[in-house]
This record gives sequence, structure tokens and C-alpha cells, in this order.
Amino acid sequence: MIILRSFDGEIFEVDEAVTLELQTIKHMIEDDYDNTIIPLPNVTSKISAKVIEYCKQHLEVPKVEDKTAKMDLKTFDAKFVKVDQSTLFNLLLVQIFSNLYVYLN
Repeated sequence: MIILRSFDGEIFEVDEAVTLELQTIKHMIEDDYDNTIIPLPNVTSKISAKVIEYCKQHLEVPKVEDKTAKMDLKTFDAKFVKVDQSTLFNLLLVQIFSNLYVYLN
């Protein structure tokens, strides 16, 4: 388990496989980040929870060519971005800083 702390102080215990989907966190883990809690500066708990949800969903989809799973994922992605403008803006900021764009493309 990896422990993440949002900008507003909320703690998230997340499976390492999920956190490795975020390039910034992945690099910190690979570089043997010596702190027990990885801070997420300027990322609120609301946005942290959304990003974790997104990574979990994409991690769960089989890597094989399963058309049903891919359609389900497209449906999830479409619903995921149906949020208020502020939330979408903050998700885009996280995407820029953590390479989440790999999935959003």
C-alpha cells in the first residue's frame, strides 16, 4: 500500500499498482522516496479521489482485445468527464503534472 496525502490533508491508502499509473508518483516510488507519505501538493481530496477512481478503473480493464470491456471503459470515461468546470480544470492540471494524459488520449 502507498499512502498519499492530498493538499487539504486527507489520507488515501492506495494499492501500489494503482499509484504506478501516475507517472509522477511512479518515479518517486522508483527513486526510493524515503518519506512514508507521498504529498500531493495542490491536489485536493476531491480531485485525488477522482484520479484514484480513474486509475483503478483503467487498471481493472483486461489488456486483451475485449470489445465489451473497451466499450465499458469508454462509457466510464464519458461519464468521468461529466463534471463541473472547476473539477474538470483541476483534473486537467493533474493530467499535465502526472502524465494521466496517457489514458485520456
